[in-house]
Amino acid sequence: MDIDLSGWREHKLGGLMGAVGPLFSKKVDGGWQYGLVASDNHLNAAGLVHGGTITALLDQALSALAWHHAGKTPCVTVQLNSSFLDAARCGELLIATGRVVRATRSMVFMVGEVMVEECTIATCQGIFKIVREP
Repeated sequence: MDIDLSGWREHKLGGLMGAVGPLFSKKVDGGWQYGLVASDNHLNAAGLVHGGTITALLDQALSALAWHHAGKTPCVTVQLNSSFLDAARCGELLIATGRVVRATRSMVFMVGEVMVEECTIATCQGIFKIVREP
């Protein structure tokens, strides 16, 4: 499968996402999308994209959106609840999106989803703590 990544920006991150990535981002309709092209390294024993890969993508995407919402202040995940609705396969572009449902001075409450083409394969709800300097 040939994936068209024109319009996407590649991010070479450190840590876990550096091992999972590369991660891509694109601004669409005033919001952000985060993408990951599934490779052999992302598969489980059944030959499908591992749920941990999908969860890591959701966590990274929602964390980045929370960071932006909090005025580019670091945010850490407090809770992330994921539901898997369908499978993804090697060679597919997984696209994560999210939105803020509510924010307080110290917390950001969000929902997100991962899609492959027009199919939602996972949804989640997340809570992120804004980490402010003491």
